[in-house]
Amino acid sequence: MDAPHVVGGSPAVPGSAALEVSPLPGGRCGIRARGEISAPTRTAWERALSELARRHAGVSYVELSDVAFVDVAGVTALAVTAMNLPDGKVVVEKPPPQLPRVLEMFWPGLDRIEVAL
Repeated sequence: MDAPHVVGGSPAVPGSAALEVSPLPGGRCGIRARGEISAPTRTAWERALSELARRHAGVSYVELSDVAFVDVAGVTALAVTAMNLPDGKVVVEKPPPQLPRVLEMFWPGLDRIEVAL
């Protein structure tokens, strides 16, 4: 997962969904996503979260400032990944506005995820 992975259509094409996921720079354990997290990109998102969990060492970061949309299933995959970590937490940085709302609705008090707006 050293190079960005793109699935789906080009973000420049209206009505298409694409997701690019790459490692965070600077030695931080985590990933940066760009695009949309929805049904067409679900497999890539889940694969990226599996890799994140495999490399997890206490605190992992998920940077989402360039994600336009994440659906409930995408938030579910993130929550399940965090709940299955042996220790520590996932810090979600600059998520789209629906992500914290979905977390609060379905997983209130989930202390394995910290949202940094």
